[in-house]
Amino acid sequence: MNVEFTLNGTAVKIDVEPRTTLADCLRHIVRKTGTHLACEHGVCGACTVIMNGDAIRSCLTLAVQASNSEITTVEGLTADETLSPLQSSFKKHNALQCGFCTPGMLTTAHALLSQEPDADEKRIREVISGNLCRCTGYIPIIEAVLDAKPFYIKQSDV
Repeated sequence: MNVEFTLNGTAVKIDVEPRTTLADCLRHIVRKTGTHLACEHGVCGACTVIMNGDAIRSCLTLAVQASNSEITTVEGLTADETLSPLQSSFKKHNALQCGFCTPGMLTTAHALLSQEPDADEKRIREVISGNLCRCTGYIPIIEAVLDAKPFYIKQSDV
């Protein structure tokens, strides 16, 4: 099946088998390997990408469902080779250890702060609770997201 979508600001037109997941499409066809696969049941959040502004599990989404959508992966959080304010905040707060959950955490947090730039700690905890991390204990991640909020608040004022 032919599928067309925008990936990180670039138009993509590909041919996929109807059963191909968006995660497999991104990793194996488009070669955006920042999207990680772990449980492949939508439980861990490692495969989270942003589709039309919402954080979604790409392992549960078929590539054909992404037709005519805007998809953002962790690679698309910045337009250049620098770190986004959220990524910089993760680095500053040591909010990653093994790094496996990091792309899903970043895309989840980015979607949250883009929609709710004034999200409080309770809301941040609630939203990232769907992303499993076995290393950090979540506190540095929450601190990093809270620290990045001012950038999103400024962006929403524009």
